[in-house]
Formats: sequence, C-alpha cells, structure tokens
Amino acid sequence: MPMIKSSTELRNRYNEISTFCKESREPVFITKNGHGDLAIMSMEMYEMLSGKLDLYALLDEGRSAILEGRKRPFVDVMKDIRTELSLDSI
Repeated sequence: MPMIKSSTELRNRYNEISTFCKESREPVFITKNGHGDLAIMSMEMYEMLSGKLDLYALLDEGRSAILEGRKRPFVDVMKDIRTELSLDSI
C-alpha cells in the first residue's frame, strides 16, 4: 500500500520519510490541501527508473528502425567498427 503524507508531515518528519524511501525502495506521495501534489523517492530508485526509461526509448528506437527498414546485420556493423578502429590506429 502506498505511503501518503501531507506537505506538513514532509516538513516536520523529513528524516523519517527519507529513511522510509531509502529502506523500502518505495515512493511517498505528498498531498497539499488534501490533493495529490508530489511523489518523492530515493535517488537510487530515481536513477533506476530513469535508466529503465532510457532503455525503453532505445528499444523503441530499434523497433522503429526495424519496422522502417533502417537496420543492418550485426556482422556488418562489427566489420565496419573493426575497420574504423584499424584505420584510427594508423
């Protein structure tokens, strides 16, 4: 069950809420005047979530490239990379 706290509780019990977010790896939802206002989470969870969104964007880009015919076989890509690397070392 999600933890819901008021903005006043956040101000008065910041350390407790911070500890909860870090230990439980769950967000805390903050209300203001009885309505949802913010969702807070630990930096670790934010970075993990952000990384997932980046990965999903890359996967979608790859899927779109396949659907649009903008793709190349992996073997060809690796051959080009090796050629570039050998030219760079000259």
